[in-house]
Amino acid sequence: MPIRHCIVHLIDKKPDGTPAVLHARDSELAESQAIENLLADLNDSYNAKQGKAWGLFHAESGAHPFSGWLKEYLEGGQNFTAFSRVAVEHLQKLMEESNLSTGGHVLFAHYQQGMTDYLAIALLHHSEGVAVNAELDVTPSRHLDLGQLHLAARINISEWQNNKQSKQYISFIKGKNGKKVSEYFRDFIGCQEGVDGPGETRTLLKAFSDFVESEDLPEEAAREKTQALVDYATGQTKMGEPVALEELSGLIDEDRPRAFYDHIRNKDYGLSPEIPADKRTLNQFRRFTGRAEGLSISFEAHLLGSKIEYDEEAGTLIIKGLPTQLTDQLKRRKD
Repeated sequence: MPIRHCIVHLIDKKPDGTPAVLHARDSELAESQAIENLLADLNDSYNAKQGKAWGLFHAESGAHPFSGWLKEYLEGGQNFTAFSRVAVEHLQKLMEESNLSTGGHVLFAHYQQGMTDYLAIALLHHSEGVAVNAELDVTPSRHLDLGQLHLAARINISEWQNNKQSKQYISFIKGKNGKKVSEYFRDFIGCQEGVDGPGETRTLLKAFSDFVESEDLPEEAAREKTQALVDYATGQTKMGEPVALEELSGLIDEDRPRAFYDHIRNKDYGLSPEIPADKRTLNQFRRFTGRAEGLSISFEAHLLGSKIEYDEEAGTLIIKGLPTQLTDQLKRRKD
């Protein structure tokens, strides 16, 4: 993961309404293993976060100047340090206006992953702990607590520059305790939501269920394809990458790699070629399975409450929309 530029500033602000004080660094951080480790850990923590949103920049304006500064930096109009300085000053101003915010270290990192350029911005906080020093004394120790990452965003610079139709080149963490906590940070980036990650994921899973039903697949084959979808989509969320529908289609059916992709296009589900998968929605797309006395039942978790109803008191399942294969067999039994 080549790091092009990286810098950290400090905004000292207490949640008591006192003015925020900026301690700005005047030069970039030198390349080091510590910086590489920090960025790798930050990416891991960010990718694992649930409740992220995807979007795009508002049109550049006085209220949303960040995209203009970023464009100027990328075009060589100002260096990375100057860009981060004007940006963090703007963040300081918005932070002062927000009574819900506290300060912290503000990280700006421009890095490359594969062929793609990213800009990561995160507000980092410390945790108090203890350590054992070289003299074997136990001493107080402060460390960056990346597990408490609540305000962060990642901009896919390459997609922003090369795909003018994209509505998902920015991802950011949404406020856990209500949107207001993170609104000022989203305003700082100048970002608006463009893609509904959970909604897109639900549509993808609906398209997959329809595809499996239309193919009238045996249970084992349906289970394998479901597992292939969940494994791939979950892996993409862990890496912070979108689900590419063509690639997914090839994984689902190696003999007919475009079958699922063509099903999506022909039925017009309205999905983009790449979608940001939502981890929570994916976790609901698991299977309940059980066998007993000649009875085998297996169904996807998301069907519970719609096609399948469970009565815990009576210990019964009500199944709606039986598979054609099964109903045909039951009809033949009557003949």
